[in-house]
Amino acid sequence: MRPTALKLTAGILLFCGLSSAVKAQVDPINVVTTAVPFLRISPDARSGGMGDVGIATSPDASSGFWNIGKVASNQSKGGIVASYTPWLKDLVNDVYLASLTGYYKFADNQAISGSLRYFSLGNIQFTDNLGNDFGSFRPREFGIDVGYSRKLNKKSGIGIALKYINSNLAGGTTVGSTTYKTGSAVAADIGWYYDGKSAAGQGWTWGATLTNLGSKISYTNNANAKDFIPANLGLGTTYSWKFNSQNAITFGLDVNKLMVPTPPADPATQAQLDAYRSKSVIGSWFSSFGDAPDGFNEEIKEFQVSIGGEYWYNQQFAFRAGYFFENKTKGNRRYFTMGIGLHYSMFGLNFSYLLPSGSGVSRNPLSNTIRFSLMLDLDGGAKK
Repeated sequence: MRPTALKLTAGILLFCGLSSAVKAQVDPINVVTTAVPFLRISPDARSGGMGDVGIATSPDASSGFWNIGKVASNQSKGGIVASYTPWLKDLVNDVYLASLTGYYKFADNQAISGSLRYFSLGNIQFTDNLGNDFGSFRPREFGIDVGYSRKLNKKSGIGIALKYINSNLAGGTTVGSTTYKTGSAVAADIGWYYDGKSAAGQGWTWGATLTNLGSKISYTNNANAKDFIPANLGLGTTYSWKFNSQNAITFGLDVNKLMVPTPPADPATQAQLDAYRSKSVIGSWFSSFGDAPDGFNEEIKEFQVSIGGEYWYNQQFAFRAGYFFENKTKGNRRYFTMGIGLHYSMFGLNFSYLLPSGSGVSRNPLSNTIRFSLMLDLDGGAKK
């Protein structure tokens, strides 16, 4: 079975990191791929404007997406944020990611949180290799999570979240003897956050996360055809400086690596492919740090880097910019972002824009991506 629409090719393969692999490459391409890659798409417009920096930024209502350990460090009693992102808008017009998240502090040092993210791949027309029509379908995926966060002391906090993932890509379509069913998985996030800023609001913050630690997912009854979900290790830091009571700036750095086995390099034997697919979930988390076919030189290329900055004026207006980097042999996603934020009383609005780059077949398909986030601060205590 193959979808004839460009959407499914762009909408699935690009999410797996193949966004710019159409260019001629000197080094061999060996992208680490997973199922449900929408879990690694940033739904948050604030971090989206900073090149997807979010692990150690100041806590807000979207903290659960980035680092569950930050949630209890929010200043406000609670908050809600709704976000919307038209995805691959340069290629298609009906693919989008929507999310809703919130938290509530039931004690000064404890908080609960929850979120829903929904990803729609638009309308797809399915055909087989002979061109026979199997009808149309709207593939969709969603994830639901609930979390708990606790401050260990005035400076640090930890948290854990449990999530359910549902992926319906083919709507029960049957081709030959195979029926493509809805896939589901369960996973957990663990996060740690340390705020080392002074009483004046200046200094370093740090964060570390393990996200999407969970089961494999399958779309058929074939027990040997299960796919890994995007388990990930993230490390982040920011430095904040206050010039005076009205002007403040923050710079941040995030480094991420998928804790998923590296596929065998082409040309791979059937035995190598079988060994790759049969790896256990827990074993794959550890082996992912030393299994690249080309050794350390390839292993280091699997790290993604985000850098970004955020300027606040009078705790009401923000300007943001950032850059995301991925090695050309591991997906080649590289882009600049910018964004703005407004905060007044209980309400906040964030907007981010991914700057276009490249041209023709080398044009970044994520060019012109925009994100919107609308925040409700339940007691007006947080400004970011």
